[in-house]
Amino acid sequence: MAYENNNQQERNNDSIFSKRLKAGKRRTYFFDVKTTRGNDYFLTITESKKRFNDNGYDRHKVFLYKEDFNKFLNALTETINYVKTELMPDFDFDAYNHDYVQEDQDDADGADVAEAPVSASVEASAPGAHAADDVDKW
Repeated sequence: MAYENNNQQERNNDSIFSKRLKAGKRRTYFFDVKTTRGNDYFLTITESKKRFNDNGYDRHKVFLYKEDFNKFLNALTETINYVKTELMPDFDFDAYNHDYVQEDQDDADGADVAEAPVSASVEASAPGAHAADDVDKW
């Protein structure tokens, strides 16, 4: 006997908080906070890429639960810092701190409309230090 949960689609579409990040002309990331049946929270990270051959989108989703937030953030930070400090120390990552104009936005004057630049810093941890080891101590 097949079990069909009619509330699943409706429940997963309700975001408590959502943040969209345009990354180029064809790629967008969505960060959504959603609720579980037990009134707990989780995060979905969705990469949406516009297809070249039609008007559709390819979507890939990652589900991140609260017990993994700190470990995920520490691993991501450590990985980004490794690229910035070890692999590409001379690269100007701040040159890419701008948002793209939405394709459906038009300014009355014909000028480009863009959101204010967003700056984010990722603090480097001491070499050899693994903050992820301390995460589970709470």
